Amino acid sequence: MATSMELRCWGGDWGLPSIHTESLVVLAYAKFSGAKLTVAPIDWTWRTLTGTVPELVCQGSTVTEPAQILNYLRKLRFNADYELSARQGADTMAYIALLEEKLRPALLHTFWVDTENYSSLTRPWFASRSPFPLNFLVPGHHANTALSRILLTKSDSPLHTITEVEGKIYSEAKECLNLLSHRLGTAYYFFGNTPCSLDAFVFGFLAPLHKASLPSSPLQNHLRQLENLQRFCDHILNAHFSSHPGSPQPVQETVDANLQKLTQLVNKESNLIEKMDDNLRSSPQHKPFRADPRPSPSNSTDYFQSEEPTNTKMNRFEHLLQTNIVTFHISVEIMNVHDEELDLKTL
Repeated sequence: MATSMELRCWGGDWGLPSIHTESLVVLAYAKFSGAKLTVAPIDWTWRTLTGTVPELVCQGSTVTEPAQILNYLRKLRFNADYELSARQGADTMAYIALLEEKLRPALLHTFWVDTENYSSLTRPWFASRSPFPLNFLVPGHHANTALSRILLTKSDSPLHTITEVEGKIYSEAKECLNLLSHRLGTAYYFFGNTPCSLDAFVFGFLAPLHKASLPSSPLQNHLRQLENLQRFCDHILNAHFSSHPGSPQPVQETVDANLQKLTQLVNKESNLIEKMDDNLRSSPQHKPFRADPRPSPSNSTDYFQSEEPTNTKMNRFEHLLQTNIVTFHISVEIMNVHDEELDLKTL
C-alpha cells in the first residue's frame, strides 16, 4: 500500500505550481523521484501566519525544511540522486550551498525589501491569500524576517543599513547566476539526462524570478540575458508540471473555447426564437374588437349591431360596468383614508 503524504505549501500563480522557493524545491524533487504528494495550499487559512512551509505530513510525523524533507523522501526510497557519482554528489552539495549564500539574499531583497516590488506585487499577492485580519500582518511579518536575515548574513557591521549592503548582495547573486549558466551549458539538466536534487534547488530559486512580473529588478534583467537558465526553467515546467492548476492555457485553446461557448449561445437563442415563432403561428388568431368611431351611413350606429352575438356583447358590457363600479368604490375608500390622515395631522 502506497504511503499517503501531504505537502502544505503556498499556492501557485504566474504559471508556477507554487510561488514559494522552498515549496518549489520540494515539489520539483517529488516529481523527479516519483513521490506522490497531495498538495494542500495554506492560502486563505490561518496557517499563513503560523505555518512553517513547506511542511510534509506522513504517517503521523511532520517534517519541515527542504533539506530534511528530501532526506525523508530518500529514506522512503524516493531518491533522484541514485545515479550520481561521488564527485557529482559533492558538486551538488557545493552548488546548493552557493545558492543559499549568494543567491538567497538577493531574492529576499528583490521580493520583500525592494519598495516598488513589495508594494506592487509581493504584498498584494500574500495579502489577497490571507484571511482577515491576517492580510494586514502576513506580508509585513515576512518582509521583516527577510530584512533581518539579509542584515544578519551579509552585513559586516550591525550598524550597516540595507542600502549599504544592497550592491554587495546583487553583485554576488549575478556571479552565482553566471556560474550556474556556465555549469549548465547547453544541457537540459546539470548532471546527465535525468534531473537530480541540484536541478530541484536551482529550479526553486530561479522559477519565481523568471516568471514574476517585477517592475524593478536588476537581478531579473540579468537572468533574462542567460538564455540557457530560462530554457532550463521552462523545460522543467513543461516536462513535469504541464498539468498543474496554475499553468496557463495556450492562447489558441482559450480562443477556441470562447468561440465554442459563443456558438452554443447563438444556437440557443436561435432555437428559442424559432419556438416563439412556431407558437405564434399555431395559436388561434382573433380579429380585435374595436368600436367604429365614425360609422358609415350604411351601417347602424347601434353599438350592439356588430358581427358578434348580442349575448356576448351584453356580457362584455356588464363586465365593464362592474369593473367601473368597483374602481369607483376603491377610489372612495382611498379618499376617506386620506381625509382621516389629514384630520389626525390637524389634531
